[in-house]
Amino acid sequence: MPESKKAHAARGLPACALLVVASLIQGACSFGSETRGADAPDSTGEGTPVPILIAHRGASAYAPEHTIASYELGIEQGADYIEPDLQITSDGVLIALHDLTLERTTNVEEVFPDRFREVEARGVVTRVWPANDFTLDEIRTLDAGSWFDPSFAGAVIPTLHEVAELARGRAGLFIETKAPEVYGNLGHDMEAQLLSALAELGLGDPGQDQATPIIIQSFSAASLELLRYEHGTLLPLTLLISGQEAAAEWLSPDGLARAAEFVTGVGPAKNLLMADPAVVDRAHEVGLTVVPWTFRARNPGDDFTTVQVEMVHFLEKIGVDGIFTDNPDLFPRAPAGGGS
Repeated sequence: MPESKKAHAARGLPACALLVVASLIQGACSFGSETRGADAPDSTGEGTPVPILIAHRGASAYAPEHTIASYELGIEQGADYIEPDLQITSDGVLIALHDLTLERTTNVEEVFPDRFREVEARGVVTRVWPANDFTLDEIRTLDAGSWFDPSFAGAVIPTLHEVAELARGRAGLFIETKAPEVYGNLGHDMEAQLLSALAELGLGDPGQDQATPIIIQSFSAASLELLRYEHGTLLPLTLLISGQEAAAEWLSPDGLARAAEFVTGVGPAKNLLMADPAVVDRAHEVGLTVVPWTFRARNPGDDFTTVQVEMVHFLEKIGVDGIFTDNPDLFPRAPAGGGS
């Protein structure tokens, strides 16, 4: 981090707050145990934190992603955290949706056939329906379930508030800020809106509701720096990492040390850890958790016969602190004695 940013950070957070952030980073490897409470099992019988299970977009192998049905099933299948991705409606409401646009997971083309935008990529023009072009009331008219299976017809895109109330007391929220720079260019401050929403929900500070812990993640280091330095949040933050360029920047010893100045964990694509398992030890040395993504029964890694075998390898051999999976029911809660 440039010296000017460090100086800005010192101005942005009082000394006592910086100490709290440091303690969060040092204790990050134990955050998984918060969800289960005092009676939670652990993998060693000696108080070692249990790796956490994050339901990726909910139990998205079995129900349409980012719907109440998917989140509810993820919780029922034992998820410690459910993962809402965030987009913003035209009237400024945070909603749970992976894509910037609505056409992949809703019937927006049928309901609003003339509300598209044309975009060009690699010489091909396509029509898209950006979520930010629609109010929450308009988005509520869309069917967000039939694309997955007719039995989910009528499912709607939920708000962050609704997802939080569903999870309250039952699971944590591993929230992702999606394309925050895009929304910034549209006049929205996603970071400020998120922290304001969490404060209104009584979830804005670490430990405020121990049964509903909050972690914020993003592929945008700039977004996470804003959350930590500009807005002064003390919530755990995780930097998502995909691709060789980002891995070279953030997963080297120097990169991880730099990341540890403003986040408490990293979330690499699982292939990056297969290529360099020592990342986990390097991250732990500077107090960072490591939670890779995404584990799916329909396509386990090439070196594994099943996703269960793959997850056991990452948990027991590589030593990650948790896993994002579309299949929460297949997460190995106890040591399975397996491997690759």
